[in-house]
Amino acid sequence: MRIFFWGVRGSIPTPITPQQVQAKITATVQRITAKDIESEDTRERFIASLPAWLYGTAGGNTSCIEIKTDNGTEIVLDAGSGIRGMGKKGVKPADNHYNMFLSHFHWDHLQGLPFFDAAYNPGVTIDVYSAFPAAERLLRSQMAQPYFPASFDTFTRNINFHTVRSGEPFTLNGVDVCCCRMSHPGNSYSYAFTENGRKFVYATDVELSQKDFTKNPERTAVFENADCIVLDSQYTVAEAYQKENWGHSAFCYAVDFAVHWNIKSVYLFHHEPMYDDKKLNSILLAARWYAEYIEHAEIKIFLATENSEIQL
Repeated sequence: MRIFFWGVRGSIPTPITPQQVQAKITATVQRITAKDIESEDTRERFIASLPAWLYGTAGGNTSCIEIKTDNGTEIVLDAGSGIRGMGKKGVKPADNHYNMFLSHFHWDHLQGLPFFDAAYNPGVTIDVYSAFPAAERLLRSQMAQPYFPASFDTFTRNINFHTVRSGEPFTLNGVDVCCCRMSHPGNSYSYAFTENGRKFVYATDVELSQKDFTKNPERTAVFENADCIVLDSQYTVAEAYQKENWGHSAFCYAVDFAVHWNIKSVYLFHHEPMYDDKKLNSILLAARWYAEYIEHAEIKIFLATENSEIQL
């Protein structure tokens, strides 16, 4: 399966600021030597040598991940502001059929849906899966007057709602799906998708605690031996203490969680809106250092960034 990141930011869309752009330019200029600008080749090599946080950006759109399975099934995880870009720039499914899984109904995970072009196409079918029986009512409410000029009824008529239940797996076009409830205000659900023996887990908006390390059938089915997990790691440890019960985790807890459940690779996700790219890079480096410190350097740790993809 192919996993593509369209939105990775937490809480609220966070465009890069003019001051942040200026800081990147200043830091780049300070790195240049005379040899770096001798020719077109040296200039290209210099640009290629810049660290990812300086040359690019993690992005400012809120949660939206696209999965394209090996058999062509289209799965969308959450409908944050990133889904707008997916609708405009993504490769449309050949059958015009989207399967949308919603972790929960906080605004940053569904605010992009009214801007998703495909939803207005009468030839498109959308199957919405969530653990909330009131899903349709909740989605309709954000498009009611005076909050949005177009109502939910302007969408394609081919929208179907399905209620999933924690601990009750099912199969979607050859992909095994299961979910479990996590600790988050109002509840949030993590999902595992397994195709051809490869398991991908989406676990956003979770405040990890000791109970999440306790094995039970539901958590085991979702997390154990996953090949890859996209995991909420919004805070540093100090912030996690200060913001207890806010519903998010520290990056080092994410590493501990992956170790406990024997997960091979971790993508740090749901980035704090106050963090710029330099800060996010420092968190990535700290997470990798921490994995080495606890003698689990074998775990691969990455930063989830917009317009990047995973081949699983």
